Formats: sequence, structure tokens, C-alpha cells
Amino acid sequence: MSGHSKWHNIQGRKNAQDAKRGKIFQKISRDLYQAAKAGDPDPANNAQLRLVIDKAHAANMPKKNIDRAIAKASGIGGAKFEEVTYEGYAPGGVAVMVSALTDNKNRTASAVRSAFSHSGGSLGASGSVAYMFNRQGLIEILRDDLDTSEDDMLMDALDAGADDMKATEEKFQIFTDPSSMTAVRDALQEKGYDLDTAEVTMIPENRTAVPEDKVKQYRHLIDELTANDDVADIYETGILPDDDDDDEE
Repeated sequence: MSGHSKWHNIQGRKNAQDAKRGKIFQKISRDLYQAAKAGDPDPANNAQLRLVIDKAHAANMPKKNIDRAIAKASGIGGAKFEEVTYEGYAPGGVAVMVSALTDNKNRTASAVRSAFSHSGGSLGASGSVAYMFNRQGLIEILRDDLDTSEDDMLMDALDAGADDMKATEEKFQIFTDPSSMTAVRDALQEKGYDLDTAEVTMIPENRTAVPEDKVKQYRHLIDELTANDDVADIYETGILPDDDDDDEE
């Protein structure tokens, strides 16, 4: 039994690492798509796309994943991809928005609906949870090896055109109007800051604690959505009981 338990623990850690890696790849794929869609799909002529590709390489993202994300944006192979958003509730009443890039809306809708159903959640109509989120630009700068005080960072962010800033022990989070994110990003880079994240995202107005007895179902929903190649991003309001100590989320 002890051998089985050891294998189970190792397998559990591996599954958690795989899930975390999947979420990182998912986010990078979305960034690749957006960079290629906004400019030239050839990285030689698109500085932002080159930066995201470098980030993908640093995360050991497979080349086929990189090529697939860029192909979606450029229409290579004749497929036309659309951006689709689904809204619903996870177990425990947690609001969830799913952003997808798909060449077959029926396939994607069916898969997303199944993910909610399998986990005890429910898919809702358009607008059912969107009002719980604010669309904002988000720029994150890691504090490791950064010799900048919170006051100086705030002044630089405001000078660059940001609206607000939040500081944690690990990073500075800078919030902007969606239309200003690119300009603020460029201004901060010109000041010499190395940005970890620069994106337009959906930020929840409030958070919802996931009940202890719903955590397993909640995780299952997020994992199933993350594993879907059509899903580009997942926005949700959930707070897990162990969020402060949990590296998986």
C-alpha cells in the first residue's frame, strides 16, 4: 500500500504540474494569437509577436503549439477562426466567462456546455455574468531584483498613463483603460522596466468563496476547459479555501 501511496502522490504532483503548464501555454497561445492578429503574422515584421514567441520558448512551449496559435490568427490552411464568449456558473455559484477561438462554433459550444454539465455547473445566456467583470488593461512587473519603491513605481505608472496600481510582495499590478494599455506598456518599457504581463483582461468586481464540498467539481471544470484547445482564456470569480497557499491556481 505504501508503494501505491507513493506512486499516487507522485502522479498527483505530476498532474498538478501538467495542469499549471497547460494554463501557461493557454495564456501564451492567446497572446500569440492577439499579437499575430493585430500585426504581421511574420515575427520578422512584428516586434510584439517576437516577444511573445521568446516567452513561449522560455516556457518550453512546443513549436507546434506556437505555430498553431499563429496559424489561427493568419488563416493559414483556409480555416477562419472566430472569437466566441460563453458565460455560466461553476459549482458554488462562481461566475465564469470562457473566451474561445474556434473554426467550428457548434463543436466548441458543445464541449464548453459538456464541461459545465460534467462538473455540476450551468451554462448561461449572453450577459448572465459579464456584468460582474470589468474590462481593463493589466500590466505586471515582478519585484525580484527590481530596485524600485512602491511610490516610485506608482509615479512612473501614472506618468505613463495608468489609472491605478496594486503592489504585492511578488509584483506590481498596473491597471489601465483598455484603449491605453499599449501606450502605457510602451512607456514603461522605455523607462527600462521588464514586463511580465501586458494584456487586456476581464477583472472581477468581487470574488466568491468556493465551498469546501464544491472544490473538486470546481477544479474539474477549470481543468476540462483548460484542456480544450479552442479555449483561449478563462475568467472566474472563485477563491479556493487554500488560495493563499495553493500554487496551482
